Amino acid sequence: MIFGGGLYLYSQNHGSSAIEYGSKSLRKFGSSYWGGDDDADDSSTRSGNYADDGVILKSFPVCDDRHIELIPCLDRHLIYQTRLKLDLSLMEHYERHCPQPERRYNCLIPPPPGYKVSIKWPKSRDEVWKVNIPHTHLATEKSDQNWMVVKGEKISFPGGGTHFHYGADKYIASIARMLKFPNNRLNNRGNIRTVFDVGCGVASFGGYLLSSDIIAMSLAPNDVHQNQIQFALERGIPASLGVLGTKRLPYPSRSFELAHCSRCRIDWLQRNGILLLELDRVLRPGGYFAYSSPEAYAQDEEDLRIWRKMSALVERMCWKIASKQNQTVIWVKPLTNDCYMERAPGTEPPLCKSDEDPDAVWGVAMEACITPYSDQQHRARGSGLAPWPARLTTPPPRLADFGYTNEMFEKDMELWQQRVEDYWNLLSPKIKPDTLRNLMDMKSHMGSFAGALKNKDVWVMNVVPENGPNTLKIIYDRGLIGTTHDWCEAFSTYPRTYDLLHAWTIVSDIEAKGCSVEDLLIEMDRILRPKGFIIVRDKRPIVELIKKYLKALHWEAIATADSNGESEQDEDEMVLIIQKKVWLTSESFRSSE
Repeated sequence: MIFGGGLYLYSQNHGSSAIEYGSKSLRKFGSSYWGGDDDADDSSTRSGNYADDGVILKSFPVCDDRHIELIPCLDRHLIYQTRLKLDLSLMEHYERHCPQPERRYNCLIPPPPGYKVSIKWPKSRDEVWKVNIPHTHLATEKSDQNWMVVKGEKISFPGGGTHFHYGADKYIASIARMLKFPNNRLNNRGNIRTVFDVGCGVASFGGYLLSSDIIAMSLAPNDVHQNQIQFALERGIPASLGVLGTKRLPYPSRSFELAHCSRCRIDWLQRNGILLLELDRVLRPGGYFAYSSPEAYAQDEEDLRIWRKMSALVERMCWKIASKQNQTVIWVKPLTNDCYMERAPGTEPPLCKSDEDPDAVWGVAMEACITPYSDQQHRARGSGLAPWPARLTTPPPRLADFGYTNEMFEKDMELWQQRVEDYWNLLSPKIKPDTLRNLMDMKSHMGSFAGALKNKDVWVMNVVPENGPNTLKIIYDRGLIGTTHDWCEAFSTYPRTYDLLHAWTIVSDIEAKGCSVEDLLIEMDRILRPKGFIIVRDKRPIVELIKKYLKALHWEAIATADSNGESEQDEDEMVLIIQKKVWLTSESFRSSE
């Protein structure tokens, strides 16, 4: 078949055979964003007709090969092209800056030449295919720190880091010993479950925590160490792109038991300690901050100056040193408001205003103030959470913030347990126990989709839409992780990073907001790995609309099912299971399987 200017060979076999494209003929489309003909007729970028005209789309064009790793809202070239005035000292250039609709790509991002199906977990923790992320500069730059090593066709990860050259496992055990936790296990009998690793590198710290039933949100910007988060996700380790800049982190207050910074190169003293205060906001009562950095042990004048100022700041924040040994200091946050109330009048930093919502995060600016506990939290003298794994199924105290009862929580778990069982029955002809690793729930409510997967070797990025109930704090209180997002915009991750997307009524929601369903589907394709799956659960007309895009997106419908009327609100819902086909622009597909 010939569509537009390029030759497209569309496989009539609905299996996993590759579809090959002549992407070079489409280079002009990819270049229009780079200062070309911005006023070009957008209709020229598509072959066929729009699905909402009732006609099945024939194809989308392929993005230029230079966009193989495009992250639309973290695109340096967008900043250059639009001449945004950003304060580099505040890291604004690493924050989200999304293109306007007229500047968005409406094309499919190709995999790199020679792309291979990702190595399966748990083997992937220690090695990935070099061709999937063809960047080896970190192996050279960090060669003395054992971040990663190039070995033929693979890149291996010995478990080292800037501060823990001899392995993350030994470093993690040393932190547990410093805190005198039983058996030198950092999970402290299930009381340490969610960890925030800031400036995480390739996330070996978070990767080695998983065997202790600890899940870390590993965070790093798309900075000079490009692709570090891409490597983390390719390894099957939970990770996200982000930065401590001017906006609040996309996590609610009191989300993590422990925060970690190992030579993360963050100036914690800037702007009256605003970044450390943001860390304080997301730490739970009695939470720890493990800080491994030259300031904690070096004796030169500059490091001593920084250490004295930082020590004074955390003392005014009511943190205390839990342990200090060699090159690491661990501070602990207070359990109650008592220390805050005992500070002298006028002490800086001040307490945040009582009418400020500590859980409002999307686009909210950071403030240099201490987030106090509510009266209920103060009286509870802690988070009131059960140890893991009981935490997953125990109704958390913050359910009451939404007027939810324990019975509602338990019914939600039961409902999603059945739904997930039904999903896996539909997926079973196509998957093996190790097929899936990185999952995303695009519209998490209380995290029960992820909770129902507790016995599978997967992790779930729970996404709570920014305009709905802010239930992300319930998700964290269950010992799960996630983030806030507006699906009218691109997600902050690299292409090809998730094996499965769960889209529960998210397409209906986007259509109701007046945003582009087409843009959302293209974005879903961007973040989904080749041969990955999408579970759509939505109203029947929406599912029928999505079906019209399948051929254009090179997706295949592998199963459909009715909702079975599990609840009144979903009587009109149906389920569509989709698999993304493998297609390439140049070299033939080589499977690692």
